[in-house]
Amino acid sequence: MEQGGNDIAKKMGIVALLLFGVYVLCMYWYIFHGGDGTIPQALKGTVADPAMFMSERELYLSGEYSKIRNFLFFVATPFEWLVYLVILLMGLSRYFEKVSTAQTKWKLVQNAAYLFLLSIVLYVVLYPIEYYRFYLSKSYGISTQGFSSWMRDGVIDFWVNFGMTFLIVSVLYWLIRKSTKRWWLFAWLLTIPFTIFVMFIQPVVIDPLYNDFYPLKNKELETKILTLAEQAQIPAEHVYEVNMAEKTNALNAYVTGVGSNSRIVLWDTTLNRLSDNEILFIMAHEMGHYVEKHIYFGIAGYLLLTLIGLWLTSKCMKWLITRYGHILKIIKISDIHSLPLFLLITSILLFASSPLSNYISRYQETRADQYAISLMGDQASAVTAFQKLTKSGLSEVNPQLLVKWFRYTHPPMLERIYKVAEKEGQKKEAPIKEEQKK
Repeated sequence: MEQGGNDIAKKMGIVALLLFGVYVLCMYWYIFHGGDGTIPQALKGTVADPAMFMSERELYLSGEYSKIRNFLFFVATPFEWLVYLVILLMGLSRYFEKVSTAQTKWKLVQNAAYLFLLSIVLYVVLYPIEYYRFYLSKSYGISTQGFSSWMRDGVIDFWVNFGMTFLIVSVLYWLIRKSTKRWWLFAWLLTIPFTIFVMFIQPVVIDPLYNDFYPLKNKELETKILTLAEQAQIPAEHVYEVNMAEKTNALNAYVTGVGSNSRIVLWDTTLNRLSDNEILFIMAHEMGHYVEKHIYFGIAGYLLLTLIGLWLTSKCMKWLITRYGHILKIIKISDIHSLPLFLLITSILLFASSPLSNYISRYQETRADQYAISLMGDQASAVTAFQKLTKSGLSEVNPQLLVKWFRYTHPPMLERIYKVAEKEGQKKEAPIKEEQKK
């Protein structure tokens, strides 16, 4: 029986590899040959046309860089699924549990040992992809981070994720052992306070592990931002900046945290390369999210998707273990070595739901843009801010449909620039190209 299960596992593994290979070829054709994201004729020569504010070299690098990143995204996610499947089919997960349980009788220590072994394997197997992403970003001038600094962030990531995963998995499998039928509901109920807690501590505990945060040095700009926040009836006392220039050339600003730990944060790259009015527009955009309560809608949407996802995961795990448990080397769902199956199913569900969640996010971003224009009344600064954001990150302004569905939480820059320019009836023809275009 054991030998028969191993033979089927080998066949299943081979079929999975073949399907993955076919998928990779299909995605390669789609990304590199299935459409070039050309600018609609009606938008050529407008402020939204990247040819009007990017040099020929920047346009070339943007197209090349975007295609590689998009291909990597669509390949890396299913590759991770394949890794989970292989770990199960080879019996590695069950072996890790045997090793961990042989060392101690303490359940929490067993969980920690099992998770450490699994995490190390995943880190090693997925490391080449993560390193290539780093190398790619460096090659195209986006990242300024040294290898040692990147590795340091990777090690921090490993231990932060390990700690949070250990807490979640220990509670999760305790619930499964207590109630094999309703564990998904109890897990979801605990997700609510846990999500809020993580959002509360993120700005003051987790984020400072990676970068230094300090009050905005430019007090004149801080006064302008706080005045803008007062106009929007947003309680804010401080604006923070973060030292990102040593890691990236990209620009960003955001609002993070909840309650008393909420923060307005500006990257120093943004402060160094945007004008005050452009920064104020970005801040007004972030304030739009606050005013329209997008963070709370986001939490509600996340919790709803989590509820559906956990319920579907429980049904899928039960069915798969009943039907293919002998092949996947899983005896019962309450054994921690079923974790790769849990991760596999949840990852697939998360990927499948991303077009919907991204669509909602894009709608909210559009609303925030509209709010910022209404608050600032300065569409010219909005246009130039978006143009500089595009240039700094070599962003793809008009992605292919699947790329937009699965990757874009913000509207493509082509849409954002044209809409904010159109909002107040700004002349759509672009000004003379920048000096670098000459």
